[in-house]
Amino acid sequence: MPELAAELVREKVDVIVTVGLAAAVAARKATTSTPIVASTDDPVAAGLIASLARPGGNVTGVAALVSELAGKRLEVLKEMLPRVSRVGALTGQGSEPQAAAVQTAAGRLGVHLILLDVRTAADVDGAFERAQKERVGAIIQLNTPFLASQGLRIIGLAARHRLPMLYPGRSFAEAGGLAAYGPDPDREAFSRLAILVDQILKGARPADLPIERMTRIEFSVNLKTAKALGLTIPPSLLARADRVID
Repeated sequence: MPELAAELVREKVDVIVTVGLAAAVAARKATTSTPIVASTDDPVAAGLIASLARPGGNVTGVAALVSELAGKRLEVLKEMLPRVSRVGALTGQGSEPQAAAVQTAAGRLGVHLILLDVRTAADVDGAFERAQKERVGAIIQLNTPFLASQGLRIIGLAARHRLPMLYPGRSFAEAGGLAAYGPDPDREAFSRLAILVDQILKGARPADLPIERMTRIEFSVNLKTAKALGLTIPPSLLARADRVID
């Protein structure tokens, strides 16, 4: 990430757009002058901006606040599978705040959490093999760009290993994942990033463009996958689903 960010600065681009915490931090370290439009976890806590209302530097964008959602995702999984006691969490570069939030939630819920680190494509199969060795009963996927890029492969491995999984966005459930809890990035983040880029190219300063928070969170369930896994989704949870795929 630092090398890629430095390359963009050398190319004298007008705006740098980043997705994920690792990319935003790398871009901010590479330049304090080139505008950066970022979709990332809490940018204040990461030291990227002074405040959501007044960023005050060269960074603006959308606050995904994925760490807050990571803990909630474990709560939803536990409600969906009340008897599960050992849960794996697919982690990756830039997901450290999310992992900390999930560990806190696991302690509160009485769940034994196993972190399954995935940094490269070669790590994906190994993560599921370790999950089997650790007798994991279900897995949640944390929200990183790399894990999202491996979505179809992860969904296939979850099916092969017969492991229930909860994913960070509805596109995973639509592609065959069991369930998803989180915002729709196309509507909640990427379209807004494009608007901010347009404003900057027309003369606006990032320091004057408030950071927006993602507000619409969706819960999606794929009943076909649930049936294939032999699972019955609790009716109370199913009634709260924004999207049911059957």
